[in-house]
Amino acid sequence: MRKKVFLALLVLAALLALAACGSKATPTAAPQPTEAPAATQAPAATEAPAATEAPAATEAPAATEAPTEAPTTGKLPDLGGKHITVAVENAYPPFNFINKDTGKPEGWDYDTVREICKRLDCVPEFKEAAWDGIFPAMQAGEYDMLADGVTITPERAKIVDFSEPYVTIGQVLLVRADEQGTVDSFKADPNKLVGTQIGTTNEIVAKKNFPEDRVKSFDDFGGAIMALLSGDVDGVVIDNVTASGFMKENKGKLKILGQLTSDEQLGFVFPPGSPLKDAVNAALESMKADGTLQALNKKWGLTQ
Repeated sequence: MRKKVFLALLVLAALLALAACGSKATPTAAPQPTEAPAATQAPAATEAPAATEAPAATEAPAATEAPTEAPTTGKLPDLGGKHITVAVENAYPPFNFINKDTGKPEGWDYDTVREICKRLDCVPEFKEAAWDGIFPAMQAGEYDMLADGVTITPERAKIVDFSEPYVTIGQVLLVRADEQGTVDSFKADPNKLVGTQIGTTNEIVAKKNFPEDRVKSFDDFGGAIMALLSGDVDGVVIDNVTASGFMKENKGKLKILGQLTSDEQLGFVFPPGSPLKDAVNAALESMKADGTLQALNKKWGLTQ
């Protein structure tokens, strides 16, 4: 009996020993948490360097390239070979006239407008037009541009647009070469008649300086000069540069008796709202900057 009990006790002790060994084995499994190194894959967070790709924002230098393009703002408009119609009288030297020797039109307007179109890439088509009615025609858009030594006035600016002035001139009294006296003595003589062109600021100045019954207005200055040379009038109120032009055409026959005004600005004329005005202004500015305009003014006697 004791032997059986003893054996039973031995079995029980063995079982308890096995159970104790088994309970120790499970805790050693705890090393699984030490797999936390997988969590140390947090380097994915350290992938924040991807965020440091913000250097894309440092691509701003592309924007800073814009200032280097600033010189383009100084570039002239490109009209892409556009044809523009330019009204001229062909009777207003030195601005525009027919050369008696060649029979071809020439003058300051031709040279200057061609230079402007050279810079803007356009093609000028000159159209001869009578002065009378030219402003309503421009207002209606019959021409793209008028080049004719036109004085800029507030009244005209109400119906057409003007370019920036390209020269400032004055008006004079042009007489035959054998005329004696002064402007004052000419004014005082009731028998002296003066001619001018109708619808011009010259006509306004003539009527301010002489009684209206002594002023004869002609369709163009060519007619007024012919009347002066033939003795139908005794003087012509005209722009100083144009007086010089007619004096060259009639050497030794005419002279300037005196100055009447000295503050008239001349400009090109456009239909109201014409985009061509700004382009022409830009070309004129570039011609002033490089001396081309001054050279043309001197060539044709607009300045001395």
